[in-house]
Amino acid sequence: MSELNQAELDRLLEEAKSADVSSPDALEVFRIAHFGRQGLLKDLNERFRAVPGPQKREMGQALNAFKQDLQAHFDQSKAGLTAAEDATGSGRDYTRPSGEVPIGSHHPIRIVRREILSIFDRMGFTVADGPEIEDDWHVFSGLNFPEEHPARDMQDTFFIQRDPDLLLRTHTSSVQVREMEKREPPLRIVMPGRVFRNEAISARAHCIFHQIEGLYIDRDVSFADLKQTLLVFAEQLFGSGTRIRLRPSYFPFTEPSAEMDVYWGLETEVDKRITKGTGWLEIMGCGMVDPAVLEASGIDPNEYTGFAFGMGIERIAMLKWQIGDLRAFFENDVRFLEQFNGLS
Repeated sequence: MSELNQAELDRLLEEAKSADVSSPDALEVFRIAHFGRQGLLKDLNERFRAVPGPQKREMGQALNAFKQDLQAHFDQSKAGLTAAEDATGSGRDYTRPSGEVPIGSHHPIRIVRREILSIFDRMGFTVADGPEIEDDWHVFSGLNFPEEHPARDMQDTFFIQRDPDLLLRTHTSSVQVREMEKREPPLRIVMPGRVFRNEAISARAHCIFHQIEGLYIDRDVSFADLKQTLLVFAEQLFGSGTRIRLRPSYFPFTEPSAEMDVYWGLETEVDKRITKGTGWLEIMGCGMVDPAVLEASGIDPNEYTGFAFGMGIERIAMLKWQIGDLRAFFENDVRFLEQFNGLS
């Protein structure tokens, strides 16, 4: 398989624009060939992962521009066919109810989830998934949680009454353990999913929320790699010039560990309430994977190092759209959800 390059992207775009899209059937063939599960974009994304590190940023920008141009061509062709059908009446369904059809939208959590995964996809991370009902090993023991750790207490975790060894996962770090057990390094994965904690519901917390965690294991991985990865992520998500800070923290599964904050501001009362008067909003925890975690999963800590991070999707959405209360994501208030119409 040849290396992905700009010349090939230009050629593929020219071929796409010259393809037959003169009828609805032809347009559907075009859509499947380019956007389908086995289509051109899937193949290009897989080839992009093999691009050498120094070229990844430039090639990622070129591939993103190609996707946008291809999507614009498809949308324009579809709009042209729709306009032609409306002009002739051939595309009208006279059995449909009259009146305005409300415009729907994706839920803001889904929008942010897809955007975050897209950013890490461009960095070469792949998505991994795991069960929501887990066992003690994958949630706690395999991540270096000692028996007396507070997170094992019933007040924090939802355990299954019939089998105390089973619980609702409190973080998607359990997927990290599963992936390390079955795959050899290097590993570069992100793990999205729902998690559950027995917490009082407030403007900043909920008993159910959504996480995306990441794991990178390879030879000679350093804390500098972690910091740069998170800085690039923040700038891609919130815009160039976004300010971040890393504060020392503690997690059983990373050492050293840190909390990452993004600057929110102090311009309004909502800003002051959400940031507790600091202007900074914590969005994730991170750190270098503890050697004991690597060893527990059969990875030699003398040969490999790695970093891990985890963030709440709700917290990212709150920062992105200046939403002052986390509970709004779960109340299904149409007045709140209508604000996201047109976003994808």
